[in-house]
Amino acid sequence: MKRATRPRPSSASRLIETYTRGVTREEVQRLFTHDTRDAYRFYARSVDQEALKALPRHKRWPLLGQRLFLAFSEKLPPARRAVYGASLIFAAFGLLKLFRGIGIEDVPAAIFSIPMPLPQWTPGTIPLLIGFLLVNLLVLLEVADRLSLKNDLEVAREIQQAMLPHETYRAIGVEVHGQTRPANTVGGDFYDILPLEDGRLVVALGDVAGKGSPAALLMALLLAMLRTLLDEGLAPKTLMERLNLQICRHAPGSRFITLFFALFDSGSGSLTFINAGQTPPLLRRANGTIERLSAGGIALGMLPGTTYESSAVSLAPGDMLVLYSDGITEAESPDGVPFEEAGLEAVLNRRPDTSAPDVATAVVKAVEQHAQDHRFADDLTIVVVRRLPPPPQFPDQTSPAPLRPV
Repeated sequence: MKRATRPRPSSASRLIETYTRGVTREEVQRLFTHDTRDAYRFYARSVDQEALKALPRHKRWPLLGQRLFLAFSEKLPPARRAVYGASLIFAAFGLLKLFRGIGIEDVPAAIFSIPMPLPQWTPGTIPLLIGFLLVNLLVLLEVADRLSLKNDLEVAREIQQAMLPHETYRAIGVEVHGQTRPANTVGGDFYDILPLEDGRLVVALGDVAGKGSPAALLMALLLAMLRTLLDEGLAPKTLMERLNLQICRHAPGSRFITLFFALFDSGSGSLTFINAGQTPPLLRRANGTIERLSAGGIALGMLPGTTYESSAVSLAPGDMLVLYSDGITEAESPDGVPFEEAGLEAVLNRRPDTSAPDVATAVVKAVEQHAQDHRFADDLTIVVVRRLPPPPQFPDQTSPAPLRPV
């Protein structure tokens, strides 16, 4: 006996099911009450309500509608504003084409009807007009939601930028400068330049997998945990293992963080580092040779029991260490050609004796010129560490006081 097969739903049934799935009466009611009121308050913030209240009602409502329309239009980008205005003009011309004049219609009033002159339209015009108004309502609500979210992201960007060092750090024997440019409003790249009480300097650069708000939240979490663990005076190996464990516990399983962490002693020039999956920094020696610092371990947050090994190199006066995120080398031109490590090395070779801020700025500008204002797919971050020669010593003068970070 053959099994009875269920009839496949028609395309119309699937379409209706798709559009009505999860819709409740409460959500529809909220759309036309709470959401609409919030959107009205959002656009009405730029309207002088007190001036409108002084006008008669027959003048107040048309002027309010005009002001709200202008407030909405001004929040659109220029090109979208022009397209939206053109759509309204076309819709108005279409309605004029559908207008059939004024006719007398019987309007029910209590137990009798009153003949009244009313506009006459081609059949189907009223449903078309209702659909046009509903689409515009959705556009108004969506723009209000997106702009509110954008305002929140701008605040988040200010908070994120405040967490990062912006001034150049200078002390005897060392100069350090960092820059970052998120691909979106907020990003997942971060860096830190932090002097310790024992005179050593922490230099770190990391990259959270992904972009936007999720990456920015993890970036803030890791930076806070890193600074907390630094206060415990842990060795780099132990610090990284503790940091990895905390990321595994608190971050989603699909997220991981690459990090280059280093302790620099400006007096001796010794740099102790661990590279946890980060793009290997370039160490450009004063003689022009370049080394890559890749030793350490895998990215943070991948395996809870990961161990890390630290390595050490020595920076001589004139040497320059460049930490960078993969957004620098992977930035593409409009033709799809990446900047690559060769482009970064070329910039470093053109500026071997310039200051750390000048080198960082030159790299970012070179990447921007390579991309030709093309939108970046990833965040750009760079930190430049320069080992400076010791200050001159004079036999009859005391040693100069150490410079403070600025």
